[in-house]
Amino acid sequence: MSILAAAAISVALLQNIGADIAAREATRLDACIARIDVDAEEAYEDALAWSFEGNRPGARQCVALALIALGQEDEGAARLEELANASDGGTMEQRALYLTQAGNAWLVAGAPEAAVVTLTNALKIMPNEPNLLVDRASAQILLGKWPEAIKDLDKALEALPGLAAAHQLRAEARLNMNDLEPALADVKAAMAAEPDNIDTLVLRGRIREAIRLSEVRIIPPQAE
Repeated sequence: MSILAAAAISVALLQNIGADIAAREATRLDACIARIDVDAEEAYEDALAWSFEGNRPGARQCVALALIALGQEDEGAARLEELANASDGGTMEQRALYLTQAGNAWLVAGAPEAAVVTLTNALKIMPNEPNLLVDRASAQILLGKWPEAIKDLDKALEALPGLAAAHQLRAEARLNMNDLEPALADVKAAMAAEPDNIDTLVLRGRIREAIRLSEVRIIPPQAE
């Protein structure tokens, strides 16, 4: 056998081994994430044990997600960001997923500024991804940045018309900017998509009350 032929066989074997390792890791990661919903503490311990076997990306991801489920959102978010920037972080899509998960963890942790930064980095990888835009808009709303939130939500609805969460958040932003009729139109669109969403029903009530108050005429006191 020639050296070139032997090299070709070696490359093929390495590719098969790499694909087999990736498949096993994906299966183990799925099981680890599923365990988080059942027993986050046990999932965390299993993920730590897995990480000691070679510190694979899947193990580090599951450790981070378990920490988030255990109420340590800031630590989990920081670990996911570290994984997204690691040399073995995987494909660009995987890195965007880590950043998305980190951004949402920052939101839960009450750190919208960090969420905006992280989700912006995710959007650099997946521009105009509607759910990412909605997530960043959520952070912008927490910061009171209504125009920035509306800009993201406009883009999300261009990419995915009728997205209930986008309409609901845009209604919230428009309400806070006193843009009441467009806010009502958004909340109606959100209700058409998700009629039983309690948060949307409450928001509709707030918008209707704001419209009612805006129509009340202030009668000046009569001169004596």
